[in-house]
Amino acid sequence: RNRMLQVKLIVTGDDFGYCPRRNQGIVDCFLAGAVSNVSLLVNGSAAADAAKLARRYNIPIGLHANLSEGSPVCEVLKTNSSLLNQDGFFHGKMGFRTALSKGLLNMSEELKAQVELFHELTGHLPPHMDGHQHIHVLPEVRHVFAEVLEEYGIKYTRVPIEPGLHNCDWIPPSLMDFYLGVEEDSFNTVDVFTRHGIRWPDIYIGLSTMGKNMSISNIWSAIDTAIVEFTSKASLPAHPTPQSRTITIELMVHPGYPSVPPVGGCGDGPDDFSQSWERLHELQTLIKPELQSHYKTRNIQLCSFKDL
Repeated sequence: RNRMLQVKLIVTGDDFGYCPRRNQGIVDCFLAGAVSNVSLLVNGSAAADAAKLARRYNIPIGLHANLSEGSPVCEVLKTNSSLLNQDGFFHGKMGFRTALSKGLLNMSEELKAQVELFHELTGHLPPHMDGHQHIHVLPEVRHVFAEVLEEYGIKYTRVPIEPGLHNCDWIPPSLMDFYLGVEEDSFNTVDVFTRHGIRWPDIYIGLSTMGKNMSISNIWSAIDTAIVEFTSKASLPAHPTPQSRTITIELMVHPGYPSVPPVGGCGDGPDDFSQSWERLHELQTLIKPELQSHYKTRNIQLCSFKDL
């Protein structure tokens, strides 16, 4: 039924620049045709190395804006900022969300500083920019984030609303609560991003397939579910011929070889997730030939944001 459908799939390796072993894993995935795009943490301990690798292998690269882990890149903020805790680091994934509710400043300066550093490291502006730990869709962040993208002419972002997420009974309740919060924030961000002329792929996948939950069958059922749901929506624009319909999908992944402390991180060392076997599990799943051949049989073409 979907044979006429052309699907463009962006497989984004997040956290490029986090540590040398993460960089190596992402590059290995790119060279194996398993990842088609990367998102750079400019405050990552191996960011400069990551930018060099992207240049050497011609890897499409965008910005993974980070306001929640490690140290800021904006010099002015390093001395005194409500973005930081008393140790001079960002407040953390949940701590950042708590701090926001008390009222936070300087986000715009730090986001701009990260765009500028990205430009310095890569020689170009990011074609896409999203948020580490999904901070960019938070109510207090989304407007500032959208303004920065518009100011720099960055066209694309990520809106983490995943079709079929609610049916994924393997996700533990505490994590599901976090995901549902991200989903709600994302729904409420759509209008803001749209008003600023920012775009994103038709479909986002990556929460249900993360870490130990990643498998070839999970990726496939997530993609199939999403396509069925998307094509069944009556709001699709009328196209003269079915052949001309292209659906765009971003699959968010976190492959790598596990970090070995103290190397890695964004200023305060590598976190548990980056040190776990789950990074390697994602890498090994993504490079499996069955996955690649499945893309071919489904008329799915891997690409990056600049191919949209």
